[in-house]
Amino acid sequence: MSASIPTVFIDGEAGTTGLQMRDRLARNPAVALRSLPDADRKNPEAKRALMAEVDLVVMCLPDDAARETAAMADSLGDRAPKLLDASTAHRQHPDWVYGLPELTPEQATAIAGARRVAVPGCYPTGAILLLRPLVDAGLIPADFPISVNAVSGYSGGGKAMIAAYEARTAPDFELYGLSLSHKHVPELHRYSGLTRRPIFVPSVADYAQGMIDSIPLHLDLLPGSPSPADLQAVLAARYAGQPFVRVIDAPASGKIEPEAQNGTNNIDLMVFGHPTQRQAVLVARYDNLGKGASGAAAQCLGLMLGIAVETSLPGARVKVAA
Repeated sequence: MSASIPTVFIDGEAGTTGLQMRDRLARNPAVALRSLPDADRKNPEAKRALMAEVDLVVMCLPDDAARETAAMADSLGDRAPKLLDASTAHRQHPDWVYGLPELTPEQATAIAGARRVAVPGCYPTGAILLLRPLVDAGLIPADFPISVNAVSGYSGGGKAMIAAYEARTAPDFELYGLSLSHKHVPELHRYSGLTRRPIFVPSVADYAQGMIDSIPLHLDLLPGSPSPADLQAVLAARYAGQPFVRVIDAPASGKIEPEAQNGTNNIDLMVFGHPTQRQAVLVARYDNLGKGASGAAAQCLGLMLGIAVETSLPGARVKVAA
């Protein structure tokens, strides 16, 4: 392994997440990217040999392939690289650290000291960052019934969905996961601090990227009947000083669009509320390919290797519109 500049292999660099990860790392002089020649992409021995030479492997793979790569790393013994998994495969595995640095005050330190980190799913990221501080503070009881509604751009659905939307054969808007068994629910359930399984209703719309999670609340059913300002104050205190999490005032228009953080690793958290009807909606806005995928992975990679890493895409500019 490298004794100076850390070396990184992106396993699955040709996929959507892998390409965005590569774009974030390619300009960074503090890290050296390694790749397999095209002829060796499906050669397990060539991959195993490369893994033994690098400091960290980013796995941008389907779940089964990620498990295979992790097992291959195990076979390397003391030559095994650190692993950063962007799939669903290891997010609840006891030997892997959950890669959401803002989850608790101690989580970034845990990631920095870990050899195996699982990057959060796109949808759970926003909902967990909204819910966990409020559950920890007792404003939302752990057994409170929670529903999370979410919409994503079609880039979060993989190559087949991207092709369908770009060919104009997909619907303009579609609810899915209505079997109530979406693969992100166990992760959302565990890391939000909830003891009651939340209802999760995802959707996809005809735009490329950008995500909104929204969580409606009846405030008079919560302990102490908190105000929207009380909820926002807890969120603001929890994330004070965090570079990628912004707790901002909800726009007076009562509207929100999903693309304002595209290309960045930023996430906006807001509390919409009605003072007399005693209702609120918690909202998170971020890039499903940024804080929801490659940006989050780059943030974790920097912690794991102890280096500064660019978490946004080249030329990304945050919009100021609501």
